[in-house]
Amino acid sequence: MNSQKMSICLWFDKKAEEAAQFYTSVFKNSEMGAISRYGKEGFEIHHMPEGTVMTAIFKLNGLDFMALNGGPLFKFNESVSIVVNCETQDEIDHYWNELTSDGGQESQCGWLKDKYGVSWQIVPNILGSLMKDPQKSQKVMHAFMQMKKFDIEALKKAAQ
Repeated sequence: MNSQKMSICLWFDKKAEEAAQFYTSVFKNSEMGAISRYGKEGFEIHHMPEGTVMTAIFKLNGLDFMALNGGPLFKFNESVSIVVNCETQDEIDHYWNELTSDGGQESQCGWLKDKYGVSWQIVPNILGSLMKDPQKSQKVMHAFMQMKKFDIEALKKAAQ
């Protein structure tokens, strides 16, 4: 499954496999890969019971990920986010609704945190072209600064 030279590793306390299964259920072109487990070796360092999931490998829309159960040392924050570029409002709505379900949190300008604390940006592909024109970009920016979830039609209207 590891076909890319680079991939993304997400550090979880104890929910790596659960998160990987959740993400692969949200993204249509996705698949689960190998699951590795902690053994007795290294317990004095990792403190994980034997048999606990260590890593879950998965793929979302062709991008390789690894979810690691590394313990409670590190927490997710907004300094790193996963950007999902969307063609349609239905696609934006789908990802937004799924990723904010069960305790996820909406934020501003297409940003959200899922129930695991991972930050996502759900962005319409059209945004780049709407922002190219310096005259229109300020109006578009003003519009999306008022939004949580992006509204493509409202952005187009702001650009007119």
